[in-house]
Amino acid sequence: MMRFFVAAALLMPIAASAVASPPQKDVGEKSADPGAKMICKKFIRTGSLVDGYRICKTKREWERDRDLLRQSTGSSSCKDVSMGQPCG
Repeated sequence: MMRFFVAAALLMPIAASAVASPPQKDVGEKSADPGAKMICKKFIRTGSLVDGYRICKTKREWERDRDLLRQSTGSSSCKDVSMGQPCG
């Protein structure tokens, strides 16, 4: 019986501190540069239904890759049809 009271007396401050302070939400550090945010994309391997891989780059790197891809494929598009250029 005495052990019960001793254990209760020792656990009382711990329980009170847990109730007194609600848990704080983890606030991640926000980068000053939004282009430095890491973005991960999942891709499925060609010829497979389940085998895939993940590529992580910063937002700036994804935008650079997208712009380079647009520049490299821009000459074969049909955007010049309105200027009298043949499509294809």
